[in-house]
Amino acid sequence: MNHLPEPVRPSVVQLPDGTHAYADSLPAAYAGPQVVHQHIHQAPPDRTVQRIALGSGVGAGAVAAGVYFGPLLVGALTAIAANIAFLAFLALVLGWGVHTVVKSVGSPEGTQAEKNVRKARRRRG
Repeated sequence: MNHLPEPVRPSVVQLPDGTHAYADSLPAAYAGPQVVHQHIHQAPPDRTVQRIALGSGVGAGAVAAGVYFGPLLVGALTAIAANIAFLAFLALVLGWGVHTVVKSVGSPEGTQAEKNVRKARRRRG
């Protein structure tokens, strides 16, 4: 048996200046009935997350922490990704440099130079 009154659903109304607001938070001057022509780009602010968080007993501190730490987490992850991208680029450049050096030493001229060094060592020793 439910003795509680039926919950009142807040309706969205368009104010004379063109903005949208919830009917439960209007000043007395705007309390009259109004026609609502709602489009997606004129939608009122969404309070769903706040209502769920506060309605489940989480409290305003948790909502404020989510508002603060959400963008902070995104910023930290972006900084980490930028560092990893820079290190990958640095490894690519260093790898290219090592490859170039090894390729130049491994050319026929480099091979001939190695043979000349071996011959010179045999003559000395």
